Formats: sequence, C-alpha cells, structure tokens
Amino acid sequence: MKINCVLIDDEPLALNVLEKYFEAFPDFEIVGKFDNALEGLTFLNANQQVDVLFVDIKMPVMTGFELINLLKFKSFVVITSAFREFAAESYDLNVLDYLVKPIPFSRFAKCIDKLLLEFNVKNNLKIDPVSESYFFVKVDKKMIKINLNQILFIEGMKEYIKIITIDKTYITHKSLSSLSEELSELNFIRVHKSYTIAIDKVDFIEGNRIQIKNYTIPIGRNFAKDVKVRILE
Repeated sequence: MKINCVLIDDEPLALNVLEKYFEAFPDFEIVGKFDNALEGLTFLNANQQVDVLFVDIKMPVMTGFELINLLKFKSFVVITSAFREFAAESYDLNVLDYLVKPIPFSRFAKCIDKLLLEFNVKNNLKIDPVSESYFFVKVDKKMIKINLNQILFIEGMKEYIKIITIDKTYITHKSLSSLSEELSELNFIRVHKSYTIAIDKVDFIEGNRIQIKNYTIPIGRNFAKDVKVRILE
C-alpha cells in the first residue's frame, strides 16, 4: 500500500530536496507538489485520499497554519520550516512532526519512521518487528521517542494511555486497543482491558496477578487462558 504525499513550499529548492529524499522510501508516493499554497489547498480538498502533507509555514497569500485550518479532511501533517519558534504552535494543530530547514537526511528518515508507525496504527496494519524498535508519542506538545525494549507495561485510562518504562512514565492521548493490536506480534500481550505488558519483563505470575518489578498487574478473566499459555511458553 502506497502512502500518498503532497508537498507545499514556495521555495522550489526545498521541494526538490524533499522529492530527492523520498526516492529512498518506495512506500511513499508524491501525488502533488506545489509552490503556491492556494493551489495546494485546492488540490488537497479535491483529493481526500492524501495521507501526508508536508507544508512550509511562511508563504505568500496564505501561511501553512492557515492552510491546515482550512483542510476539509484530516491527514498527517509535517511542517517544514526555517523557523524553530513556530514549533510549539504547530503541535496545537496536531502536527505529527516539525522539520527545521535545512533538513538533514537522517532527520527526514526519522520522520518517515514516525509516519510509517502512525499510518500502520491508523490502518490497523502490523509493524515489522525487525525494522521497528521504537515509536513516538506526543507528550506535553513534544514528540517523545519510546524504545520498545524499555517498556514495562501500558495502562489504558479512557482516552489516554500511560506508558511505564524502566525509568520514566509517559501519558499520551492514544487508544490502548490500537496500540496493543499493533504490538501483539512483538514482545507484548494484552492481559486485561486496561493493561498490555512486555512479556520479557514479567518477574512472576501468582494467581491472576502478574508482577513486573514493583508493579502488580491484574489478569482479566477473559484474558487469563491465553495470557498464561503465551507467557509460560
């Protein structure tokens, strides 16, 4: 499945750099490239199968922020700007990433990793356990990298999840069900309607309780059989 991208920037050189970078990532396809924000917005609102928008902020006639607010549908948005000071404002618009020009290829590649992960979650696709060892979550307007091998367990709290790692705890607006499904092919298992754990972090099982370091986690009645079989395997 191709991930459709649109690039909007009033600087032709910046567009050419992004286009060149995308050559290294065959899962992505550029379906529109515009140096005019109004033309880009018209195309986007007429083609609602666009998955990712890369857009500059400071452009004639219409800023990138104004364009985002006028979109008729939701896609992932990545800001490309020479100005760092707009980063905090961008995350209020649920922007996935903020790339500062000149954009190094290594930084662009990290953005691609983030996009692939979020696209997979959105479309209920599985991540590749060989290529994915981390993901990003939004915490207090920052995108925080979470290494999978550092996670002890994940707790669901209605519209939020709490990710407990070896040394820190993060709270983010995300669905436990979608993340648990994505991680199920890796070293994780749903053990309760409110908990997903890292299997290799389990210290012991006692009755319907799992101990991970100083944390005691319940095993839900509907999960008990499959959980014990998989962990004890």
